[in-house]
Amino acid sequence: MTSKKVKVEAEDDEDRRMDTKSDSDDSSDEENEEAVEGDEGITVDFEGRNPIDPDLDGIKQMLGQLFVKAHIDLGELASAIIGQNYVGSVLKQSYNDEEDDDDEDMDMDDPCQVVFGVTTVINMRNKQDLNSIRQLQKMIFEKAEKYATELVIQQFREALESGNKTTGLLINERFINIPAAVSVPMCENLLNEMERARTKGMPYSFDYYLMFVKYYQQAASGDKPAEVIYSNDEEEYFIKESLASFDYSVQKETTTALAGQWQKKDEELQPFRKVLLIEASKLPGIISTIKSLVSSAANK
Repeated sequence: MTSKKVKVEAEDDEDRRMDTKSDSDDSSDEENEEAVEGDEGITVDFEGRNPIDPDLDGIKQMLGQLFVKAHIDLGELASAIIGQNYVGSVLKQSYNDEEDDDDEDMDMDDPCQVVFGVTTVINMRNKQDLNSIRQLQKMIFEKAEKYATELVIQQFREALESGNKTTGLLINERFINIPAAVSVPMCENLLNEMERARTKGMPYSFDYYLMFVKYYQQAASGDKPAEVIYSNDEEEYFIKESLASFDYSVQKETTTALAGQWQKKDEELQPFRKVLLIEASKLPGIISTIKSLVSSAANK
């Protein structure tokens, strides 16, 4: 896979801060307040690379963010992603290709070895033998029976259980505060890799994509309407083009409804997942729209 490099600036946004909790237990309240009151940015070069065996734990962490405490074998699912590394990418900090010869000596604590995101697709019909795929499908219908309409349940059953349709699990997950700009080369590369795989007779022709979107909601208060904040901004456009969807709360599965250190003035946000069913023909257009919006924002 040709690496796709993009320079992005990860900024602290006080109104939408969802960065990872500090592991330090001895930080003072004053230090925590300073951490959330800054308005500094860090410019980092990222690139998409083929998933490899040492990425297993990093990919599991990404999947754990998405399927929080779900009864799904994430290790098996991560292994499946690595096993099809000709399709899909992991997001890593860029490093000089001349260093590739020294891979065996690389310190895995090096930030260049950290998995910051993963973008890939798994053929759910082709991988029905995996426990993780069966567990995921079971979870979807358990949630759908509680939170989806009968019409939406029928649409998901047609896509996942009829045997007449092929659905790909589309994964677009990364650490919070990495801007939407990185999703464009990652998704474009995924489209290109699926096309190459199809020309070789590999099972990457889909009728639908199944996608999970992370978002947070602040309840309406007085004249203030409910506010929805997407963890990955670009996923709003996947939602707009989806054929069917339903939502469920993951507040009981999380230790806090906040995904990071928030200022005292910030109100608690409730974490949700939205499950999307997207017609496969819509994906190139969605990515094109996101690319245009990212380009327009960069030129302002």
